[in-house]
Amino acid sequence: MKVKIVENQNELEDAFSVRKIVFVEEQNVPLEEEIDQFEDEATHFVMYQEGAPVGAGRFRIVDGYGKVERICVMKGARKTGTGKALMNEIESYAQMQGLHKLKLNAQTQAIPFYARLGYEVVSEEFMDAGIPHRTMIKEV
Repeated sequence: MKVKIVENQNELEDAFSVRKIVFVEEQNVPLEEEIDQFEDEATHFVMYQEGAPVGAGRFRIVDGYGKVERICVMKGARKTGTGKALMNEIESYAQMQGLHKLKLNAQTQAIPFYARLGYEVVSEEFMDAGIPHRTMIKEV
């Protein structure tokens, strides 16, 4: 497995393809909500396994926090350490940017995953794209 910061259009399309499969096809998130107005300002990450894209995520700086967004892993690569490797790379990138607080909006079903990585729930449940979420933070 290899996590990369997206450097070209092909890698960006690979990241978008994973996001579309996981969020749009599997979870029925409308495409116009999944691909949004923040794509151009975000740093994108894509994970490859044997040359195929299997994970993706993006990172932005918002209100002094590192905001971790759109974390997803293809069904066949889940529960293999892929998500953890992706998150570790994003967290390392955040630290290189001089950030010490990270925030993310986790789907409630993913809270245990993020909690194992040291994130703490700091909000009540809210709906985003028809899916229940809670905000989580972590100091790095």
